[in-house]
Amino acid sequence: MMTSVDADVVRVLGDPLRMRVVTLLSRETLCMSHLVEETGARQTNLSNHMKVLREAGLVDTEPCGRFTYFKLRPEALASVSAHFAELAESARTAVRNKRACP
Repeated sequence: MMTSVDADVVRVLGDPLRMRVVTLLSRETLCMSHLVEETGARQTNLSNHMKVLREAGLVDTEPCGRFTYFKLRPEALASVSAHFAELAESARTAVRNKRACP
């Protein structure tokens, strides 16, 4: 069963820009300047999205001089991934189950 944390992660990832950021961070740790360059979004808009990602537990920050780097927390995605894998497996077996109409 999906936990409320997993449901929050799915909701957070429902935004296209946040999903783009998560995809970028899955490849490397980036600072805000990199994210602005890669996404074309405004810094203020990205800052708001990064706050949401941090609060959902998907992203950690790492200070480096005057910059803050963002890195993805893979374990946060693993839980949601496991839930979807269970759903897919259940759907495979459900193909054989068909409830009769009244």
